[in-house]
Amino acid sequence: MGPRGRNMAVRTKLIAGNWKMNLLCEEGAALARALVQRGVAAGAGRPDCELLVCPPATLLATVGSVLAGSGVALGGQDCHAAAKGAFTGDISPEMLADAGCTHVILGHSERRHGHGESDAAVREKILGAWRAGLTAILCVGETRAQREAGTAIDIVASHLAGSIPGNPASGSLIIAYEPVWAIGTGLAATLDDVAAMHAAIRSRLPAGTRILYGGSVNPQNAASVLSLAEVDGALVGGASLEAESFWAIARCSV
Repeated sequence: MGPRGRNMAVRTKLIAGNWKMNLLCEEGAALARALVQRGVAAGAGRPDCELLVCPPATLLATVGSVLAGSGVALGGQDCHAAAKGAFTGDISPEMLADAGCTHVILGHSERRHGHGESDAAVREKILGAWRAGLTAILCVGETRAQREAGTAIDIVASHLAGSIPGNPASGSLIIAYEPVWAIGTGLAATLDDVAAMHAAIRSRLPAGTRILYGGSVNPQNAASVLSLAEVDGALVGGASLEAESFWAIARCSV
């Protein structure tokens, strides 16, 4: 599960779990321990991918202490653009780094639609993440209406153009394509749709940038999705809340 060169011809797959607003302290610690135990039990046979979990902010310290030395990375679910200041309720990128995070999810559709975050706001957050040495996982994706209108690629291209600052340094940016209509619904895009969108995203990114797929990824569909040439991993929601299902998805990444 250890990191390898991110600009290799074969990009190391990343399986990231977004726990969202779920789990209390004991539950989060138990889930983290279960993941660590599966890694230990698998030994040399553990999945040849990187693993990342992104718990709620209240669990970062607890989960981080359980994961320490395990090879499973820790990430935040959002951050403010500033390093510090009078921003009640917010968390800075530096605070995430201080808590042991290496990654942060930004621009998730639940932030865009539920909190009115614009591409410009997401762009500033990405700059803040880079300032703190974090890898930004930028989420992009279209709604059902936009896909039915035939504008899905245009919408995603606009997210990329508006959210990505300048020329990202190698390894500092990961894209997660999550069709909004597939998040938490049990629906998933067809393999052809995923392949076409990932290819369109790839054409707009620096070489070597990893692109994850998200949107109701589960142990039943993970193997087929992760087998696509342009899919470099998965951003997993509900299935990341159970160690066995998350581990099963990771096993599909080879």
